[in-house]
Amino acid sequence: MDEIKISGLKIYAYHGVYARENEQGQNFVVNAVLGCSTQRAGITDDLEASISYEEVCEIIQQEMKAQVWKLVEAVAEHISAVLFAKYPALQELSLEIAKPDAPIDADFRSVSVCIHRKRHTVYLAYGSNEGECINQIQEGIAAIDHDPFCRVKHMTKPIKSTPYGGVEQKDFYNGVIRMETIYEPLELMRFLQSVEKAQGRDRSEQAIHWGPRTLDLDILLYDDLIYDSKELTIPHPEMAKRDFVILPLAEIAPYERHPLTHKTIREMAQNPMEKHVKKN
Repeated sequence: MDEIKISGLKIYAYHGVYARENEQGQNFVVNAVLGCSTQRAGITDDLEASISYEEVCEIIQQEMKAQVWKLVEAVAEHISAVLFAKYPALQELSLEIAKPDAPIDADFRSVSVCIHRKRHTVYLAYGSNEGECINQIQEGIAAIDHDPFCRVKHMTKPIKSTPYGGVEQKDFYNGVIRMETIYEPLELMRFLQSVEKAQGRDRSEQAIHWGPRTLDLDILLYDDLIYDSKELTIPHPEMAKRDFVILPLAEIAPYERHPLTHKTIREMAQNPMEKHVKKN
């Protein structure tokens, strides 16, 4: 991965936890490393094939002066989202924001926050069988696409499937989305749960397990990540079993490989264990 580096960009702004920082302002120093391919620009000598560091400097200055945040962490996340949205060629970003004059009663040279973000390819399963299902699906996907940390790249058409889990309920509408995100896995899960909640999803203890849902969003694959925690497991442990997940996934990602079994999605779709998709 090639790199474009910006070092020591000085900006006067008003971010900080203390009121005097917001009122009086202080100096900030920004360092950025943008990961992208510069080969086409090098061969053609065409700036349009690269990312203009002058333009990036202008964007960082504008965004840091546009509003006030308490935390430098929030400043860094906002700027990273703006840069990824602006530059499709940007694949990775390391961003450091330093406060050389931070109001700390200590002898120090500088304090800073440094974040590293990159584009991740994620496949999500969606489902709904309660309420205005198609509208809820469409509104949920639109909310994902409008989030500054996400971009929806492809969505399969909804298919109808019979319920699973033994609870008597209506048929489901199901499908799969391919998206890009700079959210880390747990933050992506929390964001998706907020989208579900906005569409009326009930995740309380009173909700019926395997019961009807206004909107269900599950992370199937996140790059080739293998991740297991109390809150989240990737790849989704049930994805290979269910035809209403693996069949639409095979439409848009037939040659992606399962990180654990190394089988292609196309291979996995040939014989799913559970068959719920309703034939037209």
